[in-house]
Amino acid sequence: MKVAFLGTGLMGQPMAQRLLAANIPVIAYNRTLEKLEPLKAAGAEIAAKPYQAIRAADCVILMLTNAAAIYSVLLSDRSSGAVQGRSIIQMGTISPTESKEIQDTVEIAGGEYLEAPVLGSIPEARTGKLILMVGAYREQYYRHLDLLKNFGPEPVLAGRVGSASALKLAMNQLIASMTTAFALSLGFIRRYGIEADLFMQVLRNSALYAPTFDKKLSRMLNDNYDNPNFPIKHLLKDTDFFIEEAKLADLNVHSIEGVKQIIEMAMKMSFAYADYSSIFAAIESGDHSN
Repeated sequence: MKVAFLGTGLMGQPMAQRLLAANIPVIAYNRTLEKLEPLKAAGAEIAAKPYQAIRAADCVILMLTNAAAIYSVLLSDRSSGAVQGRSIIQMGTISPTESKEIQDTVEIAGGEYLEAPVLGSIPEARTGKLILMVGAYREQYYRHLDLLKNFGPEPVLAGRVGSASALKLAMNQLIASMTTAFALSLGFIRRYGIEADLFMQVLRNSALYAPTFDKKLSRMLNDNYDNPNFPIKHLLKDTDFFIEEAKLADLNVHSIEGVKQIIEMAMKMSFAYADYSSIFAAIESGDHSN
């Protein structure tokens, strides 16, 4: 099986590297050509146009920024004709509504579609330890399971298309809310002259502790938000998706809307491309809501 990998950015590149390491032929496409160089050096075939990659492959993996990019790269007039007879696996973060709409378009074009968004960041992508949530028919899930296991040891079948996208957004809502809550508590104890070490000692011994707090602590204390595994602008995008879908589900979204305001403040402070732990900088800048 040859795999077309469309989108070789922060996550796509190490994921495509995993396939090459498993001796799976890869033909890669990315709008920014420089990002393809490491894959070319590792033995990947490079496509100048997305339809060339799609046409040359049996299976197409998408790791693109958003639904607009998917329509542009996969479902343009030129590319959609190449989709027929191919399996399309969408692995980026989009909304359940968008995922189901893309499924309809792919199926009209004669292809099959499943979603497999991932939880984890660059280190997990490099080591094949991502958590995969799959939205597909059971038969599709089992047929693609060996391929998906290159990215994570135990891909989970969440249900039909849309279910995995919803599960992924639920997880990213927790990323946004938990990081903001931790940043606020950290800022609070610092204002009161309490050492971060003491705060963390109490926190680690409580039921409130989550390992992500330790992962982000040093970044926050040292104002070190460079080399992000997950940039603020992507967290804002996913938070918007969650709010939109949660409103459709008739849920109260006031808490995450407050978190969104803080993320937007981090964006205004020029942290768009910084690690999402830069939420702490927005927290420490004070309340500017009035």
